[in-house]
Amino acid sequence: MAAQVQRMSRLMVKTLRDDPADAETLSHKLLVRAGFVRRNAAGIWSWLPLGMRVLENVARVVREEMDAIGAQEVLLPALLPKEPYEATGRWEEYGAELFRLQDRKGGDYLLGPTHEEIFTQLVKDQCTSYKDLPVILYQIQTKYRDEARPRSGILRGREFQMKDSYSFDTTDEGLAQSYALHREAYVRIFDRLGLRHKVVSAVSGAMGGSASEEFLAPAAAGEDTFVYCPSCDYAANTEAVTFALAPVDGAEHPAVRELDTPDTPTIETLAAHLGVDASATLKNLLVKVDGEIVAVGVPGDREVDLGKLGDHLAPATVELVTAEDFEGRDDLVRGYVGPQGLDKVRYLADPRVAPGTAWITGANQAGKHAENVVAGRDFEVDDYLDVVVVEDGDPCPSCGAGLKLDRAIEIGHIFQLGRKYADAFQLDVLGQNGKPVRVTMGSYGIGVSRAVAALAEQTADEQGLCWPAEVAPADVHVVAAGKAAQTELALSVAERLGAAGLRVLVDDRAGVSPGVKFTDAELIGVPRILVAGRRSAEGVVELKDRRTGEREELTVDEALARLTAK
Repeated sequence: MAAQVQRMSRLMVKTLRDDPADAETLSHKLLVRAGFVRRNAAGIWSWLPLGMRVLENVARVVREEMDAIGAQEVLLPALLPKEPYEATGRWEEYGAELFRLQDRKGGDYLLGPTHEEIFTQLVKDQCTSYKDLPVILYQIQTKYRDEARPRSGILRGREFQMKDSYSFDTTDEGLAQSYALHREAYVRIFDRLGLRHKVVSAVSGAMGGSASEEFLAPAAAGEDTFVYCPSCDYAANTEAVTFALAPVDGAEHPAVRELDTPDTPTIETLAAHLGVDASATLKNLLVKVDGEIVAVGVPGDREVDLGKLGDHLAPATVELVTAEDFEGRDDLVRGYVGPQGLDKVRYLADPRVAPGTAWITGANQAGKHAENVVAGRDFEVDDYLDVVVVEDGDPCPSCGAGLKLDRAIEIGHIFQLGRKYADAFQLDVLGQNGKPVRVTMGSYGIGVSRAVAALAEQTADEQGLCWPAEVAPADVHVVAAGKAAQTELALSVAERLGAAGLRVLVDDRAGVSPGVKFTDAELIGVPRILVAGRRSAEGVVELKDRRTGEREELTVDEALARLTAK
């Protein structure tokens, strides 16, 4: 039988009728039930034969499009020495998510989460002249992150497959071109995979660098929240949304007036006591930045996005204050902090707390608040940072219309890193003028295994998985309804389809009822299902489109012609 044909009687696959007890997301449930993956431990998964076919198809598409932009594939180790990551500060910056280990001699190593440092060292070793650049290198490899709560199956694991590529240029203009090449390639990749996706503005986080965009696959199971504008093409990760600072004329505000507000340590109790809307109050959140207490001011009806705050202040560590932090600090009255008079505390504020705006806020005395406290008159803001949690209806930074919120799975991320890593390793090449030129870099990632889960989330239906043709584990799923003559016809048709170059999965299992075979065919999700059933003796088979459910009876020759037509 042709190598393109896989008999299910010989395939290691065990389908399940019930969802796994610990499964929360659709992809987790269906990939396990259909026999594509198997859990070994929290966040650690084995890929079984059907799953490997889909995973390899995704990787093939990624490779083809990366090769098309002139990228060159390499494979670097996953076990990496500590020293390069110490040089860039990421040995500590990554925190608890970094898998650290020691060899028998006490040497420190890590399991690579990303490979910027190692690729930089490779290029420093191999490229010495401007004539060697630009160059784009990539790999598809296993990455590791010690997730605190691995969940959602392969969507958030501690071990995962990723394509990471890196561009090396001698000029910022060259970096911009390499970035554009990747952006265009990513759009082609996700279009070919059949993934609905949005390209959104993002922040660089621990990666460093300047320009950054995410590729998001909208899905209910997504852990990323993004915003989009229905009136223009603006879209961004919530952590990248900005609000313009717009000072107002505060000259007519009356003088500050102290208010007696017993038992009102929260915005809710204060607003209720005074009979005002929470938006009239100023919330002052105290945090510790590398151990130093810092106040963050936002309107009382908004919450501080600690993720955004952390991104603004990176690589510093940001944590909330505790009761112990108030001990010995007479200037900090818990529940009644106001920015006026905070001489010993750095004060940060959201742009909504613009100069000239007036607020009701703490009076720095227990049971006391103050009204008519004007920014720029009664207190100064040391730095403005956009740190509030974005809400549905917030103004679009581009056109001013109301933004919409949606959930998505991050499937790709591209960064213009600049010279952060080149500076750390003194990555220079000899320029055209004979003088050293500092190289500038880009970093570009695609979650290969995550793309499989994202596809499952976006394309599955009530019956099971429903793969796009480009990534499906087979082109055709041939089902023998049960009798010997039907099995014989199914195998014959499968053989002819395989000889024509199609990838065929044929269900020839003996002792398995037609109902179970049909259910499994729906669950596995091959795009086209061909059934050798009740009219097999007449040479008639049924062709079903898995996605639409449309069925039609055809002669064997008609079915072969239909399935092999280009």
